[in-house]
Formats: sequence, structure tokens, C-alpha cells
Amino acid sequence: MTESYYAGVYWGRRRESAEECARRAELFFRLLAECHPSYGRWFEQQDSEETEPQLQFEPTREIFVRFFGRDEYRSDGGGFRFGAWTGHEDQDQGGMVLLFCGAHAEGSSNHLVVYFPEEEPGSERMLTTPVLAGVMRAMALAWEPDWGVICSGDFRDLISERGSAGTFVGWVTYFSRERGEVPALPSPVRVEPVEDKGALVILTPERLSSSNPEHVALARRVQPLLEERGLLKRVVEPQPLLGA
Repeated sequence: MTESYYAGVYWGRRRESAEECARRAELFFRLLAECHPSYGRWFEQQDSEETEPQLQFEPTREIFVRFFGRDEYRSDGGGFRFGAWTGHEDQDQGGMVLLFCGAHAEGSSNHLVVYFPEEEPGSERMLTTPVLAGVMRAMALAWEPDWGVICSGDFRDLISERGSAGTFVGWVTYFSRERGEVPALPSPVRVEPVEDKGALVILTPERLSSSNPEHVALARRVQPLLEERGLLKRVVEPQPLLGA
């Protein structure tokens, strides 16, 4: 069975204007383009597949300011929503980006998610440690999230009971500096700084898989070490129900 991999970064309420979100978006797409050739062109994500080929755009600050000024990209609770894809119709190429930023209401959860190819040979070329570490660095530098992860949905569900953002470890996991210092971790785990923003924890040099017992055992060994340091906690706590 094919595992579907994604990269996601998450942060809580943060009031940001369309201009500030556009600045971050431009930086993110520029850094992302340096990670893999598939990220060199982008199209607006639309409901109708028939219109998508005509909606190619240049990911510049000016273009994002224009996008975020449209009602269709504004969230009712504050903030901006935007989706883009690389225009590759085949499952073995390209990818998709979903963004929600600038939300500042109580309990808001901002996030950015990148979905990777599911099939070979595209997934084989893209799902490598150097490419994915570069993707997570691009996400962290541009958006300054609290926490981020790259893994498959199957691995997430296997290693985490809740699957809540911030509470589990993946193939590549990002921790902001505000979360605390990452402790020494057992081999083959590698810890790399992301400038002055935070750190990456790279669990294995090869592709992490839920079907590999050694990978699962390693994650279950590392996760408690991070929990002890207070690094694994919800990005946003659930809001209490009214009247509860």
C-alpha cells in the first residue's frame, strides 16, 4: 500500500495583514523553488479542473497581496486561505500547497501544508532527506511556526493517538526556539539548526515508513525524550465548549 506523505507547519493566533502574509508567501515559494525543480511553477488551486491550466501565477509579493484582497481568499474568522498546485496532472510529479495565515481569533490555528507525490518515480526523487529538510527549512524561515512535521498519514496515526499538531514526531520534525532546546538523541537521529529560528530533528536518513518496525521503534524511543523536555505539546489547545 502506498503511503501518502505531507509536510505541515503550525502556529497559533497571529494577527498579520495581507501585506505581511504576502511577504512571507513570496519568501516561502522562492525558498521552495530551490528545493526541487517541480516547484518552479505554480497555479491557483480551483474547484473546477477545467480552469486550472489557465491560472498560472508568479509567486511574488504583489501577486499575493492581490490574491489576499479577494473575498474568496478571506476567512470569515479572520486571516487568509490560499491553495496552489504545480500543474502536474500525474500523481508521480509535483505537489500541492494549502495555506491559512493571519488568523487571530481566540483558538485560531494557522498552518501551511505541502502534499508530495504519491507514486514512483516522482516520490522517489522528491522524498529524500535533503529535499525534505530543505522544504521544512523554507517553511520555518518564511512562516516562523511553532512546530512542523514531515511524515505519512499512516505513520502519524500509528505513532500518535491524537494526531494533534505539536504532539508527535515524524521523519523530519521542526521545533521553534521558543519551545525549548532539543536534547541529545540516539543514533541515527540528526539535529540541525534552522538559523536562529529553531531546530530540525531528522529521524532517519532513509525514507521513514510505517511498515518498517525499526522506524516505528525508533520514533517510540525518541518521542518520550522530546516529551520530557516539553517539546511535544499542542500548538493550539481546544477551546472549552460554551456552558461546559
